[in-house]
Amino acid sequence: MKFRYLLPGVLALVLVIAACTPPPNLRNEKFLHDDSLIEIDESCVSPCWNGIIPGETEWNDALTIIEDTPNFDQPQTQNAQEGPAIGALWKETNGDDCCQMVTTEGETVDWILLQLAPNHTLEELIEVRGEPTYAVGTPGNDEQAVMNLFYPDQGLVVFVFVAGAANGELSDSSEVVGVYYLAPGGMDTILEQSSLYAWQGYDTFAAYAPDAENADFAITPIPTAEATSDATTAP
Repeated sequence: MKFRYLLPGVLALVLVIAACTPPPNLRNEKFLHDDSLIEIDESCVSPCWNGIIPGETEWNDALTIIEDTPNFDQPQTQNAQEGPAIGALWKETNGDDCCQMVTTEGETVDWILLQLAPNHTLEELIEVRGEPTYAVGTPGNDEQAVMNLFYPDQGLVVFVFVAGAANGELSDSSEVVGVYYLAPGGMDTILEQSSLYAWQGYDTFAAYAPDAENADFAITPIPTAEATSDATTAP
């Protein structure tokens, strides 16, 4: 298994369809089978997952939870080349690599990313979680794309399959294919660094395209002090 490290604030890069042949199948029955988005456990309220709370659970405790889960293979861990960050990658027994967890400071879990088997629909998600606050698409190819749905108050970014960037659209039956659980600081970082549309209901991928002409974003990246300095000193 190859560990793929994701930086906080970067949207689910393992869900982005790479420019390779053949592209990865986002609707994969060998990804994680997990019902927690739809069947809420009141003892583990989002962004809690499987007893792990980003921003609170100690890294070693979280690893122990993964290691002790009967249907999971033992996680592989990798330290960052520089700094204290550590990542873990695991999968279900007889499944495909699906799941990642990261601590940026080496102490508590910062985020969890799960690629999910397509067992639940957008209609089910909204019935349980309510409507998202923001949305934006991640283009792929003629057959596959992803809609990113943001639930800031729940610490969730949910990824929904769309049948291509050109002609795809959301519907009741659109399949949930992934979820990102974030500590509050991680969610704040994403919101500060992203251009996102306000949720307008079921629509085409084009309506939520990140590069649409005359895009009417609800939020856009907040300029950093470094960016402002660069802008003021440019010739």
